[in-house]
Amino acid sequence: MSETPATPPTLSGWGLLPVPGREVLSEDLAALSEGAVLSRGLGRAYGDSALPPPGRLDVACTRLGDRLLGFDAETGVVRAEAGLTLAEVNRIFMPRGWFPAVTPGTKYVTLGGMVAADVHGKNHHVNGCFGRHVRALRMRMADGRVLECSPQDEPDLFNATVGGMGLTGHVLEVEFQLERIPSPWIWAESERIDDIDQFMAGLKRDAAAWPMTMGWIDCLTQGRRMGRGILNRGRWAEPSEAPAAFPREKRKLTVPFLFPSWVLNPLTVWGFNFLYFWAHQPRRRRGVVHPDSFFYPLDAILHWNRIYGRRGFTQYQCVLPDAAGPGAVRRFLDLLTRRGGASFLCVIKDCGPEGPGLLSFPMRGTSIALDIAVRDDTQALVDALNEQVIADGGRVYLAKDAFTRPEHFRRMEPRLDSFLEVRRQWDPDGRILSAQWARLMGEGP
Repeated sequence: MSETPATPPTLSGWGLLPVPGREVLSEDLAALSEGAVLSRGLGRAYGDSALPPPGRLDVACTRLGDRLLGFDAETGVVRAEAGLTLAEVNRIFMPRGWFPAVTPGTKYVTLGGMVAADVHGKNHHVNGCFGRHVRALRMRMADGRVLECSPQDEPDLFNATVGGMGLTGHVLEVEFQLERIPSPWIWAESERIDDIDQFMAGLKRDAAAWPMTMGWIDCLTQGRRMGRGILNRGRWAEPSEAPAAFPREKRKLTVPFLFPSWVLNPLTVWGFNFLYFWAHQPRRRRGVVHPDSFFYPLDAILHWNRIYGRRGFTQYQCVLPDAAGPGAVRRFLDLLTRRGGASFLCVIKDCGPEGPGLLSFPMRGTSIALDIAVRDDTQALVDALNEQVIADGGRVYLAKDAFTRPEHFRRMEPRLDSFLEVRRQWDPDGRILSAQWARLMGEGP
């Protein structure tokens, strides 16, 4: 009797879009150096940037080293293995009065992933991206060499690696700078805003006065109320403002199973947006809040990606440059609402100057991020949004992308040739390859 063929292994990013693949132990990197072995941390990249390309199964898994290797209590410089998570960094150093100078919207990410995506946070207009605070990297290259790079030593490799989506080599260790904080609590203010013009004016006003700003936008409402939402700003609370006790770990909820695909539809998303907007009472709030509530609100719900069901979702995040004028965000939202791009999560942030990372995402302008449930017309929606972003001189965030076409990527990324030159220098055979890079560049085994 013939045996039933085994089901091939699959991997997915946080957006739950699967590709054939399996994880391998980091100790196997040397043995697998003849093939494409891409580093994979916690698997929280939304799209296919940490997934193997077509025809290849293996990526290095989450068992990358996660040891803390050193800490200078005077300067706040940390050295750790790339598999150490931001959650652990916060747990260890916040009670000691230190915090990363840049944190993304989740603490469930490794230091290696933070480097690869050159993550940014609510304070980009002040502190830039994470890579700005990285002092050195220890890397394993495609040919097996292990070396150190920094802004001073092998600066081209360093700048291609920071934001390079893991395509230049395997990050083994990260040395980076923490910043001192006066307390572990956040002084936060929030305000209900009636339309996108008021929102943009408030965002720019607050960016000039506050170190941390961001907002949530109702991206379904059209007409004169288009772009209404909640504008948030914050700073670290002074000891005189903060509770004496250290913030306790917050209790978390869990989404226990994949939701049916019909749960998220324009009506339910509209209902959520309506209630979320009007539940912000009074119009202006202020006070001390838990740092997790401010920095990582979605981390309070474990496996929240299951809400999108079996077809999964993609997060579309773009940055529209200030040079495009104040109407760029309105044009984007108008296109989104006309095409029915329903999302109950639409986050808007002010970005500062472009950093040295050759593929780093932010530039001086406005970032917009929205979650889109995958459906039959998702590719057409992303195509239309990309055309608008390109027309305004913007670009998308590769750590979130799963649908951008090669021709769109080339048109929005003038730094691409510089990145390719460095990548060819250190990996001339293209051994380190992701599903995303194969999609964007047409590269393969």
